[in-house]
Amino acid sequence: MAVDQLTEQSVMAALGTVKDPELNRGMVELKMIQDVALIDDRTIGMRVVLTTPACPLKNRIHDDIDAALATLPGAPKAQIKWDAQVSRTGNIPQRQQIEGVRNIVSVGAGKGGVGKSTCAVNIALALSQLGARTGVLDADVYGPNVPILLGAEGAKPYAENEKILPIERHGIKLISLAFFIEPDKPAIWRGPMLSGAVRQFLFDVNWGELDYLVVDLPPGTGDVQLTMSQSIPMTGAVVVSTPQDVSTADVGRAIQMFNTLKVPNLGLVENMSYFVCPHCGERDDIFGHGGAKALAERMRVPFLGEIPLDRRIREGGGPGVPIMVSEPDSPLASVYREVASRLAAQVSVRNFKQASVIPLRTI
Repeated sequence: MAVDQLTEQSVMAALGTVKDPELNRGMVELKMIQDVALIDDRTIGMRVVLTTPACPLKNRIHDDIDAALATLPGAPKAQIKWDAQVSRTGNIPQRQQIEGVRNIVSVGAGKGGVGKSTCAVNIALALSQLGARTGVLDADVYGPNVPILLGAEGAKPYAENEKILPIERHGIKLISLAFFIEPDKPAIWRGPMLSGAVRQFLFDVNWGELDYLVVDLPPGTGDVQLTMSQSIPMTGAVVVSTPQDVSTADVGRAIQMFNTLKVPNLGLVENMSYFVCPHCGERDDIFGHGGAKALAERMRVPFLGEIPLDRRIREGGGPGVPIMVSEPDSPLASVYREVASRLAAQVSVRNFKQASVIPLRTI
């Protein structure tokens, strides 16, 4: 076949061999390769529609497409326009969908003090910066600190058309119990009151169109976790741990809780994993190292990554300015982006396994 005899049929046949690395299915079959057109003898244009803008394997996909095209006469290269249509968690019997929200990801921990809220906020910001529409529901009713982390202290949401409008900070939407109680006043509530508050934040808030709603859960296993799992089609849960044995033991119970509630475990994060001296560059595993990764392997849960112990994560760029906002190009921010990308990939795989066809459409 001469170069000038390239046809759409021959190009599509070559591209038919390219598989999505995470889903292990043909990208043409899944309609993830669209608008294929011959630009010139050496270039073939196309639009590649990913299941998340946070896809961690774009470079690999590009290389696989070029390798497939290399089998054609003239070995043309791909000119790719990247696009994304975030996959949606499907309906689950006796679970109420939240209008406009594609995926709900809960972030939990077996115990307090492991940096769960900081992880939840920075992961949400990373997803947003990677191009996803993201919101945060602060469901940690005993310690609703997300507004402090995002610089939204003192904010007062208002209602419109009988729906609460979330506060927006740094490109993400936010709702928290802290907006509705007096400062420094504890929430001394029984289970039914907690469940009612959580359900109101889920269904009485106008979240708009969100790709990911990140839910910061209270630590441990209790009423809020039970309400979440029984009320909504939760995409899955992320569990945060530190390397110590006492933390991983509690995390193991949290993972088992989600298994019991039939909530998919999307991954485990090891926070405060290590410390790098800012002066000499020496690494110190202050709390030990690798405990969370070993636990993930033992319990067959994806390991999403290690986040170092660093003062800049705690301080950010000042009160209410997280590290993802104050230093978006820093190595620390790149760690959170890697964790967020792996999480987004797990969400896509989970949704693909749940559905017979990935719901892609032109956007």
